[in-house]
Amino acid sequence: MAHGGAAAAPLLPSAAAAPDAYAPRRNRFSFVCATLASMTTILMGYNLALMSGAQLFIREDLGLSGVQIEVLAGSMNVFMLVSILAGGWAADFLGRRRTLVLANAFLMAGALAMSVGGSYTELMAARFVTSVGAGFARVVAPVYNAEISPASTRGVLSSFLDMFISVGILLSYVSNYVFAGLPVHLGWRVMFAAGALPPVLLAAGVLAMPESPRWLVMGSRHADAHAVLLRTSDTPAEADLRFAEIKQAVSAPQQASAGGGVWKEMLVRPTKSVRRILVCVLGLQFFQQASGIDAIVLYSPLVFEKAGMPSSTAVLGATVAVGVVKTGFILVATFLSDRVGRRPLLLASTGGAAMALASVALTLCIVGGGDSSSSSALGTVACIASVLAFVAAFSVGLGPVVPTYTSEIMPLRLRAQGTSFGTAVNRVTCGLVTMTFISLADWITMPGCFFLYACVAAAACAFVHVQLPETSGRSLEDMDVLFSK
Repeated sequence: MAHGGAAAAPLLPSAAAAPDAYAPRRNRFSFVCATLASMTTILMGYNLALMSGAQLFIREDLGLSGVQIEVLAGSMNVFMLVSILAGGWAADFLGRRRTLVLANAFLMAGALAMSVGGSYTELMAARFVTSVGAGFARVVAPVYNAEISPASTRGVLSSFLDMFISVGILLSYVSNYVFAGLPVHLGWRVMFAAGALPPVLLAAGVLAMPESPRWLVMGSRHADAHAVLLRTSDTPAEADLRFAEIKQAVSAPQQASAGGGVWKEMLVRPTKSVRRILVCVLGLQFFQQASGIDAIVLYSPLVFEKAGMPSSTAVLGATVAVGVVKTGFILVATFLSDRVGRRPLLLASTGGAAMALASVALTLCIVGGGDSSSSSALGTVACIASVLAFVAAFSVGLGPVVPTYTSEIMPLRLRAQGTSFGTAVNRVTCGLVTMTFISLADWITMPGCFFLYACVAAAACAFVHVQLPETSGRSLEDMDVLFSK
């Protein structure tokens, strides 16, 4: 391969050519690359949500206590912090593509270890291995997608990340339902073992992808970077424009802050634009999980039982419906992200989530205080509908748009580490929600939990309205200007 200096840098297109550079022409190669990178997160969603049904059988088979199950179910979010915090460094040192291959290796090993675990300690160790792979995938996949995608379709391609997480969640619910009829000691092991083969196939696909052009420029491999941009841009003019912008973005901070360091620039002496970007990134990552989505993902069987569903089969069937709705509405967001814009989707999502969560809380109150079987049955139906409405509202904005928005607004020099930092906040918040839901419900009741989540979603709506500018259609290198206003 040729390295930097092997070929002259292409000239910046003229002003007349610039508008055509961003004409949406559906670059198929970038579509394939973003799809393969995003599919790495299927196993994250699968392993995270699989515990919702598997915990019923693990508790019976291994004799675990309720507290042990709660910790085992939620620990993945805490364990992920190890690779999330290291993910930015790994992505910058190894490259985006190699880090995704490493993520798949950990995911495969973790799935096999879970399937053969014979004690609580062994399951926790296996959960840790799985979490390392999931953390790498959660940090690097959105960075790669944002950097490989042309501006015209960046919203669509970046939203693939959450879509495939939801596909993994749906597959885990289907696995719970399908294998529930096997003997107790075997069913949950088959559920986890089913997740061991996909990472091998995905790693092979990732190896066939090109490296991120921005990472190549950071390594002074300019000719390689331009070749990738020619394959992943809508037009040759756009490839030249993106290449010139990337080179300028890489060289400018090196000249302006020599000897500084990424973390110092983010946290110690941030510029006005970087400070505002960090507020937006950390705020969105916090609100996404504090609204309680993973309480539904992990504990929907408990919520449906509380709502009065009559049997375990009906409960597991309802969780499949949650997965179907989540995946379906993410597809809606995927097609609207570049057409409608990030900000309108986030406003509609947070507002809708607040109303739906309040409805979940009210219907649970009706079921708990109902004086007749008819009112109880109506309350059950209304509660299920409200849960599905919340999942739908979350999935058209807070789910897929947050990783898209947070990865695209970070400056190139800070993108990998900044995404790592934001994802760490996301996982810590998620861990607090998932590891305290049962205890919190015992303290303030389950309706009280959902009233609390509704208040958080309402606060998120206000945050989006006040803080977030629209980013759709802008180049990644233009975000500093946008957030300096």
